[in-house]
Amino acid sequence: MSKTQSEAAVTDIDYAASAVPKEGRRGIVTMFMIMLGFTFFSASMWVGQELADGLDFYGFVGALLAGGAILGIYTGLLGYVGAKTGLSMDLLAQRSFGTKGSYISSAMISFTQIGWFGVGIAMFAIPIADQLLGGSKTAEIVLVIVAGVCMTASAYFGIKSLTIISYIAVPLVAILGTVAMVMAINQGEGTIIDQFAVNSGSLSIIGGAGLVMGSFVSGGTATPNFTRFAKSGKVGAITTVVAFFIGNSLMFCFGAVSYIFVGGNDIFDVMLRLNLFYIAVLVLGLNIWTTNDNALYSAGLGLANIFHQKKKPMVLISGIIGTTASVWLYWNFCSWLNILNCTLPPVGIILVLGYFMHKEEYEEGVKNTKVVDWFAVAGVILGAVVANVVKWGIASINGMAVAAVCYIIGQMVNKKK
Repeated sequence: MSKTQSEAAVTDIDYAASAVPKEGRRGIVTMFMIMLGFTFFSASMWVGQELADGLDFYGFVGALLAGGAILGIYTGLLGYVGAKTGLSMDLLAQRSFGTKGSYISSAMISFTQIGWFGVGIAMFAIPIADQLLGGSKTAEIVLVIVAGVCMTASAYFGIKSLTIISYIAVPLVAILGTVAMVMAINQGEGTIIDQFAVNSGSLSIIGGAGLVMGSFVSGGTATPNFTRFAKSGKVGAITTVVAFFIGNSLMFCFGAVSYIFVGGNDIFDVMLRLNLFYIAVLVLGLNIWTTNDNALYSAGLGLANIFHQKKKPMVLISGIIGTTASVWLYWNFCSWLNILNCTLPPVGIILVLGYFMHKEEYEEGVKNTKVVDWFAVAGVILGAVVANVVKWGIASINGMAVAAVCYIIGQMVNKKK
C-alpha cells in the first residue's frame, strides 16, 4: 500500500479533532436534509400540545413566528461559524473557553444529548409495546435494545450514515405526517380556527415563543457539529435557519393537531385514530431516529474532547448509557433535561462572540494557547443560573444576555493586560 493510500485509509471522515477540509464539504441539498432531520424531534410535539392548549390559532401562529425567528438567529449564527471555520462545537469551545475550559461545554452537551437520546428510545418503545403486546415489559425491553442498537450504529458510522438516514426519513415523515394532520383537521368540527378556540387558555404569545425557542435550543447549540460540513458560511447559515423553522414548525403543528383531535401530543396518536397503525410505527421510528443519531453523534464528539479519545468508541459508550437508562430517563429525567436546556444557550452565544471578536485566532495554522478563559466559564455558570431562576422574559435569552456581558467584559479586561 502506498503512503497516499495508507493516509486515506486512516482518514477520519468526521474530522473530530480538526477542521473539515474542502474535500469533506457537502452541498446545500445534503446539508438541508441533515439539518431538517435533526429538527424532527418528537419531544417538540409536546410543546405543540402546550401551545394548542394555551393559545388560539392566531396566537399559535404568532408564537411560532416569534420563537422561530429568535431560534433561527441563534442557530443561524452558530451554523455560519461552524461552516466558516469547519470546526465542531467542541473545537470552537477550545478557542473561546480554552483547551481545558472547553470541558464544561462538552460535558453539558454530552450529558443533555445522551439524556434526550435515551428519552427518544423510550418514546418509541413504550407506545409500540403498548399497542402491539398490551404493554408487555419484555417487549418494551426488546424494542429499547433494538432501537438503541440501530440508532447507535448510525451515529457510530458518522456523517455518511446520518446523511443516508436523513434522505430516507425526512421526506417520509414530512409527507405522511402532514397527510395525517390534514385528515385529522378535516374530520374535526368546524375550521382549524374553531378547533383551536375550544381549548385556548391563558398562555401569552411571548410565553409561547419562549416554549418554541426552549424546545430545541439545547440541540441547536450543537449546530456547528453538522454545518461544519457545509461548503460555505452562507450555506451553513441558510440551511440551518430554513430547516430549523420548517422542521420545528412541523413538529409543533403535529403536536397541536394531535391535542385538538385526540387529546394527545404526538402524530402517532392521530394516526392510530385514523387506523394507520403501521404507518404510525414507521413515522414515529424514523422521526425519533433522525434526531437521536444526531444527538449521539454530538455526545460522542463532546466526550472525545474531554477524554482525548476517538469519536467512535465515545459514541458507543454514549449509546450504551442512553439505551440502558432510556426508560428511567423517560419517566424521571425529562424535567431535569428541560432545566438543562437553559444552560446551553450561554455556551452558544459565547462560541459566536468568540469567533466574531477574534477571527484571526480561527485562521488555519494558528495555534491555540488558551487553557481556560475564566470569564467564559463564569458567563456560562451565571447565564445558566439566571435562565433557570429569573421568571421574567424568555429564559434562553436571559441566559445568553448574561453570558454575553460576562464574556465581553472579560475580553476587555484581557486586552488591558
